[in-house]
Amino acid sequence: MSIIEDEAGAVRLSGLRIGDRGVIVGVRAEPSSTVGAIDCAELERRLLEFGFVEGARIEMLHEGAFGRDPVVVKLDDMRVGLRRREAHGVLIRLERSAG
Repeated sequence: MSIIEDEAGAVRLSGLRIGDRGVIVGVRAEPSSTVGAIDCAELERRLLEFGFVEGARIEMLHEGAFGRDPVVVKLDDMRVGLRRREAHGVLIRLERSAG
């Protein structure tokens, strides 16, 4: 599976696989078609309060067994679990392996 980058080279956290790591370059939630989902501004506020801020280092640690949801990430020195639809609002610049 290839990861889709935007024009600035950022990818969505929701598209990462276990072991992928990088640096957060922004938080930009998009409207969700999921019933009961919180609005974009509220999701962005919650992500920022959890520490999903520009410059924070992040690594994908775990994906759920069913539908790869939820995900667990290492965010600087803590571990955070969230739904993949919430992770979609976090933009990452991936670290490229030197191998």
